[in-house]
Amino acid sequence: MVNKIHGVYLVTDRPLCFHHNLAEVVRLSALGGVKLVQLREKETDSREFLELAKQLKKILIPFQIPLLINDRIDICLAAGADGVHLGQSDLPWMEARRLLGSSAIIGLSLETKEDYHSLIQTEQKPNLDYIAVSPVFDTDTKTNTKTAWGLEGLHWLRTQTKIPIVAIGGIKESNAKSVIEAGADSLAVVSAICSAEDPKLATEKLSIKFHY
Repeated sequence: MVNKIHGVYLVTDRPLCFHHNLAEVVRLSALGGVKLVQLREKETDSREFLELAKQLKKILIPFQIPLLINDRIDICLAAGADGVHLGQSDLPWMEARRLLGSSAIIGLSLETKEDYHSLIQTEQKPNLDYIAVSPVFDTDTKTNTKTAWGLEGLHWLRTQTKIPIVAIGGIKESNAKSVIEAGADSLAVVSAICSAEDPKLATEKLSIKFHY
C-alpha cells in the first residue's frame, strides 16, 4: 500500500472557524500545503453534511488533496469523497473497506493500547491507510476520549507497527516537532488551523516542521 499519509491533516470544526467560513479555511489551508482534509460534522443533518462535502471536494480537487469524511460512509459515497475516518464505535473498518473499495483511504482511531492489540488480533496486517493516536495530548475539541497517549505512548505505537500514524489532540506549532520525532507521519489539527486568523500561514508553519 502506498503511504499517502504524510504532513499536515486538517480536521474541520465549523464552530471553531472564528475568522473565516469553513470553505475559506479549507481553501487557505490548501494554499498553505495541507495534505489531507477530514470533514467532521457531529451536529448537522445529512443533507447539509452532504452539501458541505460536495463543496469541499470541489475546492480540493484542483490541489489534488484527498477529502475524508468522519464516520459517514454514506456521505463519502454520495459526495465522491476519497475515504473515511472511523472511530472505535463506528462501522467496522473491514465493512468500510468492502463498501468503499481498495482505493479508498480508510483511517481508524485508537484510543488505547488495547485498541491496537484488538486490531492486530483481528487481522495481523490490517488493510488500513493509517491509524490515529487519539488524543496525543488532552484537548478541548475532543472531550469524550480516554487518557491521552502522550509522546511516550505515540513512540510505543511507532515501535509496534509500520502502518502510517496520524497524531491528533492538542497539537500546535510549539509541540509539532516533538510529535513528529516521536513517530507521527502526519499531524491532524483542528483549532490550530480552523481558529487561526491566517489559516494559510498556520498550515505553512506546521508543514515546515516536517522538513527539519
